[in-house]
Amino acid sequence: MKTTTVIKKKSKKLEGSMKYVFMFAAAVNIIAVLLICIFLFANGIPAMAEIGFWKFFSGTNWMPGNNIYGILPMILGSIYVTAGAIILGVPIGVLCAVFLARFCPKQIYKPIKRAVELLAGIPSVVYGFFGIMVIVPTIRNVFGGDGNSMLAASIILAIMILPTIINVSEESLRAVPESYYEGSLALGASHERSVFFTTLPAAVSGVMTSIILGVGRALGETMAVIMVAGNQARMPKGLFEGLRTMTANIVLEMGYAADLHRGALIATGVVLFVFILIINLLFSIVKNRRKN
Repeated sequence: MKTTTVIKKKSKKLEGSMKYVFMFAAAVNIIAVLLICIFLFANGIPAMAEIGFWKFFSGTNWMPGNNIYGILPMILGSIYVTAGAIILGVPIGVLCAVFLARFCPKQIYKPIKRAVELLAGIPSVVYGFFGIMVIVPTIRNVFGGDGNSMLAASIILAIMILPTIINVSEESLRAVPESYYEGSLALGASHERSVFFTTLPAAVSGVMTSIILGVGRALGETMAVIMVAGNQARMPKGLFEGLRTMTANIVLEMGYAADLHRGALIATGVVLFVFILIINLLFSIVKNRRKN
């Protein structure tokens, strides 16, 4: 009995100490986010005020040498490239998830699943190198121009967001009660109709979650986009023309920026940060609706 009592006391002490360890870890995460927010807004908002909020957000020219800082081309570039990635990647990703969840033979499921997981682990610079060596020359030969374009960046980002969309969508499809599918079959529907008109609509909130996560991944990607997008700080002019995103703008110029130029780049980071916050808010809303 004494041994049991001693063991219980030790386990309680250990549980109590681990509680504080976990609390400390959570506090570190919160403090890190707060410090990032304070740094960005403390340095970015004054730069926006000095440039002029309207000029900063609606300006179409980015000319640091002349103290002209308009980020509208970069905002539109980020939106266009992300939209292109979603248009190309979502149908492929969702259909692949449907195949893995409902149509894939057991013999080939593991190889395909491992390939998807491997796709998620490839560094972004490798994707960019693939884009330079394969996608950009293909666009150049087929459509003309130099190949570094919105289309090239959209294709690369579409490939990069596939693992997120496939994995989350597949989990959502597998979480749908089997009774939905069986009930559809009992009413005379075929296997395909039961999957696409019963199971998939029931998993729509999970699919939407995967799309929102894909948007966040595409919006925040930097290296691969820099390597294939052309990086011209101008208004996007077409699918086969070069452009610059907000992340690329920060990375390309932060190394030599100073004074107001540096502040303008940090202010660009503030805008990007707000975009990511909006995406996370949408993710939370969809997640809560899914639970309800």
